[in-house]
Amino acid sequence: MTIGNLAPKEDRKSRKTKAIVDEKAPLLPKRQEDDAGFDEFNGASFTGAVFNLSTTIVGAGIMALPATMKELGLVLGIAMIIFMAFLTDASIELLLRFSRAGKSLSYGGLMGDAFGRYGRNFLQICVIINNVGVLIVYMIIIGDVLSGTSSSGVHHAGVFEGWFGDQWWNGRTFILTVTTLCIFAPLACFKRIDSLRYTSALSVALAAVFLAITVGISIVKLVSGGIMMPRLLPDVTDLTSFFKLFTVVPVLVTAFICHYNVHSIDNELEDSTQIKAVVRTSLALCSSVYIMTSFFGFLLFGDATLDDVLANFDTDLGIPYSSLLNDAVRVSYAAHLMLVFPVVFFPLRLNLDGLLFPSSRPLALDNSRFAFTSIGLIALIFLGANFIPSIWDAFQFTGATAAVCLGFIFPAAITIRDHHNIATKKDKILAVFMIVLAVFSNLVAIYSDAYGLIKRNPSPRA
Repeated sequence: MTIGNLAPKEDRKSRKTKAIVDEKAPLLPKRQEDDAGFDEFNGASFTGAVFNLSTTIVGAGIMALPATMKELGLVLGIAMIIFMAFLTDASIELLLRFSRAGKSLSYGGLMGDAFGRYGRNFLQICVIINNVGVLIVYMIIIGDVLSGTSSSGVHHAGVFEGWFGDQWWNGRTFILTVTTLCIFAPLACFKRIDSLRYTSALSVALAAVFLAITVGISIVKLVSGGIMMPRLLPDVTDLTSFFKLFTVVPVLVTAFICHYNVHSIDNELEDSTQIKAVVRTSLALCSSVYIMTSFFGFLLFGDATLDDVLANFDTDLGIPYSSLLNDAVRVSYAAHLMLVFPVVFFPLRLNLDGLLFPSSRPLALDNSRFAFTSIGLIALIFLGANFIPSIWDAFQFTGATAAVCLGFIFPAAITIRDHHNIATKKDKILAVFMIVLAVFSNLVAIYSDAYGLIKRNPSPRA
Protein backbone atom coordinates (compact mmCIF):
# COMPACT_ATOMS: atom_id res chain seq x y z
CA MET A 1 0.00 0.00 0.00
CA THR A 2 1.05 3.55 -0.56
CA ILE A 3 -0.43 6.71 0.77
CA GLY A 4 -3.83 6.98 -0.80
CA ASN A 5 -4.74 3.31 -0.98
CA LEU A 6 -8.14 2.56 0.50
CA ALA A 7 -7.48 -1.14 0.84
CA PRO A 8 -8.38 -2.80 4.16
CA LYS A 9 -5.92 -2.18 6.95
CA GLU A 10 -4.48 -5.65 6.87
CA ASP A 11 -3.59 -5.17 3.20
CA ARG A 12 -1.70 -1.94 3.91
CA LYS A 13 0.89 -3.17 6.38
CA SER A 14 3.28 -4.88 3.99
CA ARG A 15 5.03 -3.09 1.19
CA LYS A 16 4.66 -6.19 -0.96
CA THR A 17 0.94 -5.46 -1.29
CA LYS A 18 1.46 -1.86 -2.39
CA ALA A 19 -0.15 -1.17 -5.73
CA ILE A 20 1.64 1.52 -7.67
CA VAL A 21 -0.91 2.23 -10.36
CA ASP A 22 -1.69 5.96 -10.26
CA GLU A 23 -0.66 7.31 -13.66
CA LYS A 24 -0.94 10.88 -12.37
CA ALA A 25 1.70 10.37 -9.72
CA PRO A 26 4.85 12.21 -10.85
CA LEU A 27 7.13 10.83 -8.17
CA LEU A 28 6.79 7.11 -8.89
CA PRO A 29 6.76 4.64 -11.78
CA LYS A 30 3.26 4.24 -13.20
CA ARG A 31 3.20 0.46 -12.95
CA GLN A 32 5.12 -1.70 -10.59
CA GLU A 33 5.69 -4.31 -13.25
CA ASP A 34 7.48 -1.73 -15.42
CA ASP A 35 10.57 -2.06 -13.23
CA ALA A 36 11.71 -5.46 -12.13
CA GLY A 37 13.93 -3.82 -9.55
CA PHE A 38 10.87 -2.79 -7.59
CA ASP A 39 9.73 -6.41 -7.37
CA GLU A 40 13.01 -7.34 -5.74
CA PHE A 41 12.82 -4.48 -3.23
CA ASN A 42 11.33 -5.60 0.09
CA GLY A 43 10.71 -2.15 1.46
CA ALA A 44 12.52 0.49 3.48
CA SER A 45 12.93 0.20 7.24
CA PHE A 46 11.65 2.68 9.83
CA THR A 47 15.20 3.77 10.64
CA GLY A 48 16.12 4.29 6.98
CA ALA A 49 12.96 6.34 6.45
CA VAL A 50 13.72 8.52 9.48
CA PHE A 51 17.27 9.12 8.22
CA ASN A 52 16.06 10.09 4.74
CA LEU A 53 13.31 12.42 6.00
CA SER A 54 15.59 13.96 8.64
CA THR A 55 18.22 14.54 5.97
CA THR A 56 15.58 16.24 3.82
CA ILE A 57 14.71 18.57 6.70
CA VAL A 58 18.15 19.35 8.13
CA GLY A 59 19.89 20.96 5.24
CA ALA A 60 21.21 24.45 4.75
CA GLY A 61 18.43 26.08 6.78
CA ILE A 62 20.26 25.25 9.98
CA MET A 63 23.12 27.55 9.03
CA ALA A 64 20.82 30.59 8.86
CA LEU A 65 18.95 29.84 12.11
CA PRO A 66 21.53 31.50 14.42
CA ALA A 67 21.00 34.66 12.33
CA THR A 68 17.27 34.41 13.03
CA MET A 69 18.12 34.41 16.74
CA LYS A 70 19.99 37.67 16.15
CA GLU A 71 16.76 39.18 14.81
CA LEU A 72 14.24 37.59 17.20
CA GLY A 73 16.22 37.05 20.39
CA LEU A 74 16.61 33.64 22.01
CA VAL A 75 13.18 33.36 23.66
CA LEU A 76 11.06 34.30 20.65
CA GLY A 77 13.43 32.52 18.27
CA ILE A 78 13.27 29.17 20.04
CA ALA A 79 9.51 29.54 20.48
CA MET A 80 9.17 30.08 16.72
CA ILE A 81 11.17 26.92 15.93
CA ILE A 82 8.88 24.85 18.18
CA PHE A 83 5.78 26.48 16.70
CA MET A 84 6.95 25.77 13.15
CA ALA A 85 7.62 22.12 14.03
CA PHE A 86 4.04 21.64 15.30
CA LEU A 87 2.59 23.49 12.31
CA THR A 88 4.65 21.33 9.93
CA ASP A 89 3.43 18.16 11.63
CA ALA A 90 -0.17 19.35 11.28
CA SER A 91 0.24 20.17 7.58
CA ILE A 92 1.84 16.79 6.81
CA GLU A 93 -0.93 15.01 8.72
CA LEU A 94 -3.47 16.72 6.46
CA LEU A 95 -1.52 15.62 3.38
CA LEU A 96 -1.41 11.99 4.54
CA ARG A 97 -5.11 11.87 5.41
CA PHE A 98 -6.29 13.37 2.13
CA SER A 99 -3.83 11.22 0.18
CA ARG A 100 -5.45 8.08 1.60
CA ALA A 101 -8.92 9.35 0.78
CA GLY A 102 -7.94 10.18 -2.80
CA LYS A 103 -5.70 7.13 -3.39
CA SER A 104 -2.88 9.53 -4.23
CA LEU A 105 0.65 8.18 -4.33
CA SER A 106 2.39 11.55 -4.43
CA TYR A 107 2.01 15.20 -3.51
CA GLY A 108 1.48 15.97 -7.20
CA GLY A 109 -1.20 13.28 -7.45
CA LEU A 110 -2.94 14.74 -4.41
CA MET A 111 -2.95 18.24 -5.91
CA GLY A 112 -4.22 16.77 -9.17
CA ASP A 113 -7.02 15.00 -7.31
CA ALA A 114 -8.07 18.23 -5.58
CA PHE A 115 -7.50 20.82 -8.33
CA GLY A 116 -6.94 18.91 -11.56
CA ARG A 117 -4.02 19.10 -13.97
CA TYR A 118 -3.28 22.77 -13.28
CA GLY A 119 -3.06 22.15 -9.54
CA ARG A 120 -0.64 19.28 -10.10
CA ASN A 121 1.48 21.38 -12.46
CA PHE A 122 1.57 24.29 -10.03
CA LEU A 123 2.78 21.95 -7.29
CA GLN A 124 5.51 20.59 -9.53
CA ILE A 125 6.66 24.11 -10.41
CA CYS A 126 6.88 25.01 -6.71
CA VAL A 127 8.90 21.87 -5.93
CA ILE A 128 11.28 22.77 -8.76
CA ILE A 129 11.71 26.39 -7.59
CA ASN A 130 12.11 25.40 -3.92
CA ASN A 131 14.55 22.56 -4.48
CA VAL A 132 16.67 24.41 -7.02
CA GLY A 133 16.92 27.30 -4.55
CA VAL A 134 17.81 25.00 -1.66
CA LEU A 135 20.46 23.14 -3.65
CA ILE A 136 21.96 26.43 -4.78
CA VAL A 137 22.21 27.37 -1.09
CA TYR A 138 24.00 24.06 -0.41
CA MET A 139 26.59 24.84 -3.08
CA ILE A 140 27.01 28.42 -1.83
CA ILE A 141 27.73 27.16 1.69
CA ILE A 142 30.16 24.53 0.43
CA GLY A 143 31.92 27.25 -1.58
CA ASP A 144 31.96 29.57 1.46
CA VAL A 145 33.45 26.84 3.65
CA LEU A 146 36.10 25.50 1.30
CA SER A 147 37.13 28.60 -0.66
CA GLY A 148 35.92 31.55 1.46
CA THR A 149 33.36 34.33 1.06
CA SER A 150 33.22 38.13 0.88
CA SER A 151 29.43 38.48 0.68
CA SER A 152 29.27 40.45 3.96
CA GLY A 153 31.83 42.98 2.74
CA VAL A 154 34.61 41.37 4.80
CA HIS A 155 36.58 38.44 3.43
CA HIS A 156 36.28 35.22 5.43
CA ALA A 157 38.91 32.70 4.42
CA GLY A 158 37.92 29.20 3.39
CA VAL A 159 39.42 26.00 4.78
CA PHE A 160 41.70 25.39 1.81
CA GLU A 161 42.82 29.01 1.73
CA GLY A 162 43.73 28.74 5.39
CA TRP A 163 45.68 25.53 4.83
CA PHE A 164 47.46 26.28 1.56
CA GLY A 165 47.14 30.02 0.99
CA ASP A 166 45.57 31.70 -2.03
CA GLN A 167 45.99 29.22 -4.92
CA TRP A 168 44.26 28.94 -8.29
CA TRP A 169 42.91 25.50 -7.45
CA ASN A 170 41.16 26.54 -4.24
CA GLY A 171 39.10 29.25 -5.91
CA ARG A 172 35.33 29.03 -5.60
CA THR A 173 34.54 27.98 -9.18
CA PHE A 174 37.18 25.26 -9.30
CA ILE A 175 36.18 23.84 -5.89
CA LEU A 176 32.51 23.70 -6.86
CA THR A 177 33.36 22.11 -10.21
CA VAL A 178 35.33 19.31 -8.57
CA THR A 179 32.63 18.79 -5.91
CA THR A 180 29.93 18.62 -8.58
CA LEU A 181 31.75 16.13 -10.79
CA CYS A 182 33.16 13.90 -8.05
CA ILE A 183 30.34 13.89 -5.45
CA PHE A 184 27.04 15.37 -6.63
CA ALA A 185 26.92 13.73 -10.05
CA PRO A 186 27.62 10.14 -8.86
CA LEU A 187 25.16 10.37 -5.94
CA ALA A 188 22.48 11.82 -8.22
CA CYS A 189 22.54 8.64 -10.33
CA PHE A 190 20.53 6.53 -7.83
CA LYS A 191 16.99 5.81 -9.04
CA ARG A 192 15.47 4.86 -5.66
CA ILE A 193 15.55 7.13 -2.63
CA ASP A 194 16.08 4.24 -0.22
CA SER A 195 19.45 3.65 -1.93
CA LEU A 196 20.58 6.84 -0.18
CA ARG A 197 19.82 5.59 3.34
CA TYR A 198 23.49 5.00 4.20
CA THR A 199 24.67 8.39 2.96
CA SER A 200 21.71 9.93 4.81
CA ALA A 201 22.75 8.19 8.03
CA LEU A 202 26.30 9.48 7.55
CA SER A 203 25.00 12.99 6.88
CA VAL A 204 23.01 12.95 10.13
CA ALA A 205 26.15 11.80 11.98
CA LEU A 206 28.17 14.65 10.43
CA ALA A 207 25.50 17.15 11.49
CA ALA A 208 25.77 15.72 15.01
CA VAL A 209 29.57 16.22 14.91
CA PHE A 210 29.07 19.86 13.89
CA LEU A 211 26.55 20.36 16.68
CA ALA A 212 28.66 18.62 19.34
CA ILE A 213 31.73 20.74 18.57
CA THR A 214 29.69 23.97 18.52
CA VAL A 215 28.07 23.13 21.87
CA GLY A 216 31.43 22.17 23.36
CA ILE A 217 33.09 25.42 22.27
CA SER A 218 30.18 27.47 23.65
CA ILE A 219 30.24 25.71 27.02
CA VAL A 220 34.01 26.12 27.39
CA LYS A 221 33.79 29.83 26.59
CA LEU A 222 30.76 30.26 28.85
CA VAL A 223 32.57 28.65 31.80
CA SER A 224 35.67 30.77 31.21
CA GLY A 225 33.61 33.95 31.03
CA GLY A 226 34.35 34.59 27.38
CA ILE A 227 30.69 34.94 26.36
CA MET A 228 28.32 37.80 27.14
CA MET A 229 24.63 37.20 27.87
CA PRO A 230 22.82 37.10 24.51
CA ARG A 231 19.72 39.14 23.77
CA LEU A 232 16.58 37.30 24.88
CA LEU A 233 13.98 39.41 23.04
CA PRO A 234 14.00 41.31 19.73
CA ASP A 235 15.24 44.88 19.61
CA VAL A 236 12.23 46.76 18.23
CA THR A 237 12.62 50.54 18.16
CA ASP A 238 10.38 51.59 15.25
CA LEU A 239 8.04 50.24 12.58
CA THR A 240 10.92 49.34 10.25
CA SER A 241 12.63 47.20 12.87
CA PHE A 242 9.28 45.54 13.60
CA PHE A 243 8.76 44.63 9.94
CA LYS A 244 12.32 43.34 9.78
CA LEU A 245 11.36 40.59 12.25
CA PHE A 246 9.26 39.00 9.51
CA THR A 247 12.31 38.47 7.30
CA VAL A 248 13.11 35.38 9.39
CA VAL A 249 9.83 33.69 8.40
CA PRO A 250 11.01 32.42 4.99
CA VAL A 251 14.14 30.98 6.66
CA LEU A 252 12.07 29.16 9.29
CA VAL A 253 9.66 27.86 6.64
CA THR A 254 12.51 26.59 4.46
CA ALA A 255 14.12 24.90 7.47
CA PHE A 256 11.13 22.56 7.90
CA ILE A 257 10.10 21.90 4.31
CA CYS A 258 10.11 18.16 3.61
CA HIS A 259 6.58 17.64 2.27
CA TYR A 260 7.72 16.84 -1.26
CA ASN A 261 9.60 13.75 -0.03
CA VAL A 262 7.00 12.35 2.41
CA HIS A 263 5.12 10.35 -0.23
CA SER A 264 8.30 9.00 -1.83
CA ILE A 265 9.55 7.78 1.54
CA ASP A 266 6.18 6.32 2.49
CA ASN A 267 5.82 4.50 -0.84
CA GLU A 268 9.04 2.62 -0.13
CA LEU A 269 8.27 1.81 3.53
CA GLU A 270 7.93 -1.87 4.32
CA ASP A 271 5.11 -0.96 6.74
CA SER A 272 3.16 2.11 5.58
CA THR A 273 1.38 2.46 8.92
CA GLN A 274 4.66 3.76 10.32
CA ILE A 275 4.73 6.93 8.23
CA LYS A 276 3.22 9.18 10.92
CA ALA A 277 5.74 7.92 13.46
CA VAL A 278 8.52 8.49 10.91
CA VAL A 279 7.39 12.09 10.39
CA ARG A 280 7.09 12.89 14.09
CA THR A 281 10.37 11.22 14.99
CA SER A 282 12.14 13.17 12.24
CA LEU A 283 10.55 16.48 13.26
CA ALA A 284 11.43 15.92 16.93
CA LEU A 285 15.03 15.06 16.05
CA CYS A 286 15.45 17.99 13.67
CA SER A 287 13.76 20.50 16.01
CA SER A 288 16.17 19.51 18.78
CA VAL A 289 19.13 20.00 16.44
CA TYR A 290 17.75 23.37 15.29
CA ILE A 291 17.19 24.66 18.82
CA MET A 292 20.64 23.64 20.00
CA THR A 293 22.35 25.05 16.91
CA SER A 294 20.44 28.34 17.13
CA PHE A 295 21.02 28.73 20.84
CA PHE A 296 24.71 27.86 20.95
CA GLY A 297 25.53 29.51 17.62
CA PHE A 298 24.03 32.84 18.71
CA LEU A 299 25.51 32.40 22.19
CA LEU A 300 28.95 31.99 20.67
CA PHE A 301 28.91 34.91 18.20
CA GLY A 302 26.15 37.23 19.45
CA ASP A 303 25.37 40.20 17.21
CA ALA A 304 28.37 39.30 15.02
CA THR A 305 26.52 36.19 13.79
CA LEU A 306 26.57 36.07 9.97
CA ASP A 307 23.78 34.91 7.64
CA ASP A 308 25.80 31.72 7.17
CA VAL A 309 27.10 30.95 10.66
CA LEU A 310 29.77 28.64 9.24
CA ALA A 311 31.54 31.73 7.93
CA ASN A 312 32.00 32.85 11.57
CA PHE A 313 34.26 29.87 12.20
CA ASP A 314 37.33 31.47 10.63
CA THR A 315 38.51 33.55 13.58
CA ASP A 316 40.33 32.88 16.84
CA LEU A 317 37.72 31.48 19.23
CA GLY A 318 39.84 32.25 22.25
CA ILE A 319 40.24 28.62 23.34
CA PRO A 320 42.97 25.97 22.81
CA TYR A 321 43.05 24.31 19.37
CA SER A 322 40.83 27.05 17.99
CA SER A 323 42.01 26.63 14.40
CA LEU A 324 41.57 22.86 14.46
CA LEU A 325 38.06 23.14 15.91
CA ASN A 326 37.10 25.78 13.35
CA ASP A 327 38.14 23.51 10.51
CA ALA A 328 36.38 20.48 12.04
CA VAL A 329 33.11 22.41 12.33
CA ARG A 330 33.21 23.71 8.79
CA VAL A 331 34.41 20.54 7.08
CA SER A 332 31.91 18.31 8.92
CA TYR A 333 28.96 20.42 7.87
CA ALA A 334 30.18 20.92 4.32
CA ALA A 335 30.45 17.12 4.04
CA HIS A 336 26.94 16.84 5.53
CA LEU A 337 25.53 19.10 2.81
CA MET A 338 27.28 17.12 0.10
CA LEU A 339 25.40 14.02 1.28
CA VAL A 340 22.09 15.87 1.67
CA PHE A 341 22.28 17.09 -1.93
CA PRO A 342 21.08 13.85 -3.63
CA VAL A 343 18.13 13.43 -1.23
CA VAL A 344 16.76 16.86 -2.21
CA PHE A 345 17.76 16.37 -5.85
CA PHE A 346 15.69 13.15 -6.09
CA PRO A 347 12.20 14.77 -5.99
CA LEU A 348 13.45 17.77 -7.99
CA ARG A 349 14.34 15.58 -10.96
CA LEU A 350 11.13 13.57 -10.77
CA ASN A 351 8.88 16.63 -10.58
CA LEU A 352 10.64 18.34 -13.47
CA ASP A 353 10.23 15.18 -15.53
CA GLY A 354 6.57 14.90 -14.52
CA LEU A 355 6.00 18.51 -15.57
CA LEU A 356 7.77 18.23 -18.93
CA PHE A 357 6.90 14.62 -19.85
CA PRO A 358 3.63 13.77 -18.07
CA SER A 359 2.69 10.96 -20.48
CA SER A 360 6.10 9.36 -20.96
CA ARG A 361 7.30 6.10 -19.49
CA PRO A 362 8.71 6.25 -15.93
CA LEU A 363 11.92 8.26 -15.68
CA ALA A 364 13.79 5.38 -14.02
CA LEU A 365 13.26 3.27 -17.16
CA ASP A 366 14.49 5.86 -19.65
CA ASN A 367 18.24 6.21 -19.19
CA SER A 368 18.67 8.96 -21.77
CA ARG A 369 15.94 11.16 -20.28
CA PHE A 370 17.24 10.41 -16.79
CA ALA A 371 20.78 11.46 -17.74
CA PHE A 372 19.81 14.63 -19.64
CA THR A 373 17.45 15.78 -16.88
CA SER A 374 20.09 15.18 -14.20
CA ILE A 375 22.86 16.95 -16.14
CA GLY A 376 20.66 19.94 -16.96
CA LEU A 377 19.54 20.44 -13.36
CA ILE A 378 23.03 20.06 -11.91
CA ALA A 379 24.37 22.59 -14.43
CA LEU A 380 21.61 25.09 -13.50
CA ILE A 381 22.34 24.71 -9.79
CA PHE A 382 26.07 25.09 -10.39
CA LEU A 383 25.56 28.36 -12.28
CA GLY A 384 23.23 29.71 -9.60
CA ALA A 385 25.74 28.95 -6.85
CA ASN A 386 28.42 30.92 -8.69
CA PHE A 387 26.27 34.02 -9.27
CA ILE A 388 24.15 34.34 -6.09
CA PRO A 389 26.30 35.91 -3.35
CA SER A 390 24.45 35.11 -0.12
CA ILE A 391 22.37 32.25 1.30
CA TRP A 392 20.03 34.80 2.90
CA ASP A 393 19.10 36.13 -0.57
CA ALA A 394 18.29 32.61 -1.81
CA PHE A 395 16.32 31.75 1.34
CA GLN A 396 14.23 34.90 1.10
CA PHE A 397 13.23 34.12 -2.48
CA THR A 398 12.42 30.42 -2.15
CA GLY A 399 11.11 30.60 1.42
CA ALA A 400 8.67 33.43 0.71
CA THR A 401 7.32 31.85 -2.48
CA ALA A 402 7.59 28.15 -3.30
CA ALA A 403 8.45 26.83 0.16
CA VAL A 404 5.50 28.45 1.91
CA CYS A 405 3.17 27.07 -0.78
CA LEU A 406 4.55 23.53 -0.40
CA GLY A 407 4.54 23.58 3.39
CA PHE A 408 1.32 25.34 4.27
CA ILE A 409 -0.76 26.93 1.51
CA PHE A 410 -1.23 23.79 -0.61
CA PRO A 411 -2.10 21.45 2.32
CA ALA A 412 -4.53 24.10 3.61
CA ALA A 413 -6.08 24.60 0.17
CA ILE A 414 -6.58 20.84 -0.23
CA THR A 415 -8.30 20.76 3.17
CA ILE A 416 -10.62 23.66 2.35
CA ARG A 417 -11.40 22.12 -1.05
CA ASP A 418 -12.30 18.88 0.80
CA HIS A 419 -12.91 16.92 -2.38
CA HIS A 420 -13.79 13.77 -0.40
CA ASN A 421 -15.79 15.40 2.41
CA ILE A 422 -13.52 14.20 5.23
CA ALA A 423 -12.37 17.54 6.69
CA THR A 424 -13.63 18.45 10.16
CA LYS A 425 -14.45 21.96 11.32
CA LYS A 426 -11.16 21.97 13.24
CA ASP A 427 -9.28 21.02 10.04
CA LYS A 428 -10.79 23.92 8.12
CA ILE A 429 -10.10 26.43 10.88
CA LEU A 430 -6.48 25.26 10.95
CA ALA A 431 -6.30 25.51 7.16
CA VAL A 432 -7.59 29.09 7.14
CA PHE A 433 -5.13 29.98 9.92
CA MET A 434 -2.21 28.52 7.95
CA ILE A 435 -3.11 30.41 4.78
CA VAL A 436 -3.64 33.76 6.52
CA LEU A 437 -0.43 33.39 8.55
CA ALA A 438 1.61 32.29 5.53
CA VAL A 439 0.35 35.00 3.18
CA PHE A 440 0.55 37.87 5.68
CA SER A 441 3.97 37.02 7.15
CA ASN A 442 5.59 36.39 3.78
CA LEU A 443 4.16 39.52 2.16
CA VAL A 444 5.59 41.57 5.03
CA ALA A 445 8.90 39.69 4.71
CA ILE A 446 9.08 40.42 0.97
CA TYR A 447 8.26 44.09 1.57
CA SER A 448 10.85 44.39 4.34
CA ASP A 449 13.53 42.70 2.23
CA ALA A 450 12.77 44.88 -0.79
CA TYR A 451 12.83 48.03 1.36
CA GLY A 452 16.14 47.02 2.92
CA LEU A 453 17.64 46.27 -0.50
CA ILE A 454 16.56 49.64 -1.89
CA LYS A 455 17.88 51.41 1.19
CA ARG A 456 21.28 49.67 0.84
CA ASN A 457 21.49 50.37 -2.89
CA PRO A 458 19.79 53.72 -3.59
CA SER A 459 19.32 54.54 -7.26
CA PRO A 460 21.76 57.18 -8.57
CA ARG A 461 20.42 60.63 -9.15
CA ALA A 462 19.85 61.67 -12.72
